[in-house]
Amino acid sequence: MKTRVTNLLGIKYPIIAGPMAYISGPELVSAVSNAGGLGIMASLTYPDPNALREAIRQTQKLTKKPFAVNITMLPISRPVKYEDYFQAALGEGVRIIETSGRSPEPYMQMLKNAGAITMHRATRTKDIQTAERVGVDMVTILGTEAAGHPGQEEVGSMVRIPVAVNSVKIPVIAAGGIADARGFVAALALGAEGVLMGSRFMVSKEANIHDNVKKWLCNLTEADTILIQKSIKNASRVVRNPHTEKVLEMENRGATLEELLPMISGTRGRAAYSTGEFNEANISVGQCVGLIRDIPTVKQIIDGIIKESKAIMARLQTLGVAG
Repeated sequence: MKTRVTNLLGIKYPIIAGPMAYISGPELVSAVSNAGGLGIMASLTYPDPNALREAIRQTQKLTKKPFAVNITMLPISRPVKYEDYFQAALGEGVRIIETSGRSPEPYMQMLKNAGAITMHRATRTKDIQTAERVGVDMVTILGTEAAGHPGQEEVGSMVRIPVAVNSVKIPVIAAGGIADARGFVAALALGAEGVLMGSRFMVSKEANIHDNVKKWLCNLTEADTILIQKSIKNASRVVRNPHTEKVLEMENRGATLEELLPMISGTRGRAAYSTGEFNEANISVGQCVGLIRDIPTVKQIIDGIIKESKAIMARLQTLGVAG
């Protein structure tokens, strides 16, 4: 399976595991890369660059395949010098860097000087155009179905993907609402050259979260997520539970950022991943959770997508659509 994404990244399949805070550590990242995709480590899981370096070294012991490190430049509760995280990743030999949150322009010269392949993930067409202009090698566009921070505009992947493909010349990776072979094939049909999935890999054996959370996610529907934090211009798609409904209620009555901060702290989700107690936490997950009904290994997920994609193409041939 060859696209510009597989060629640039040196991977077998154009399937990428999105970086998930407190989840995308060495075990999950290496499993995705070993299965032929690309694992991306979430750097800001780690409290300082030295901790990131150690996580990278652990990953390098588990895989000899390419993997990436994400640097998310969104506002967080602790002071961060992003340059130190970039230098930590590059210093450990990582040569695929994903950025998100804001334009990577201030760091592009550093990345290019190091010979890094650069990816940028965004939610708006104008932002991926900016990324292309400043020299990024490929971009990921998120539809509103996506977990985490899918943007304020609430445009679905079926529209986001072809609009993105029409707007830039560099390869486009599709994200948001993709969890199986049907979504994978559809994204390629819309012009994307790869897909990025988070929720599907979140519910895998290698994901570093409590089994109670995984089992709970397997029973949710596509209607069991909500968008919170739109009032502070940092929309986040999370599972609907008593806690997140309370957050939304606070926003609807005009709560201030100071009032919201204790409720939206990432430490709540981190605690839930460890304890399995999920009712008082912000658990990020996409609408595609309605398609997730089992807890396979990462290899089973990727192999299944490739196998089922071939069956989909065979069916399309019988309809006179393909081949």
